[in-house]
Amino acid sequence: MPSRWGSSTLFLTEKTIRRIQGRPAKEEKIMAKAKKNFVLVDSNNNDTNHVFKSAQPRGAALKAVNKLAKDMGKKEVSGLAIRLRERGTKPARVHCFTGERKRVKAPANRPAWLPEMIWKANVKKSGVERL
Repeated sequence: MPSRWGSSTLFLTEKTIRRIQGRPAKEEKIMAKAKKNFVLVDSNNNDTNHVFKSAQPRGAALKAVNKLAKDMGKKEVSGLAIRLRERGTKPARVHCFTGERKRVKAPANRPAWLPEMIWKANVKKSGVERL
């Protein structure tokens, strides 16, 4: 059946096709989760110079374990107390973790450039303090 423009071909824009298929249009941007800044806090609740950026406190704590182990000059550490203050919160939230870093065997499906033994950090959350 011819259309009123004299052709039976239906022209759809890319935006319309994406909408029909359930995909976002090109103009729509899918935003990543916002990252937060976490400052390493000493036992006297004083900020240090170490700031770790992550979406979740656990990610920042994993980075902190690796950084502190390197700063201490130790390869393996266990029972390391980590306190991270979340910037931009009133009252201040301090996330408390205990962490360890040890050498483990790399997974079987590792890429060729990855060594057989790798460093693995692990943390366990012990609570949140509000200052």
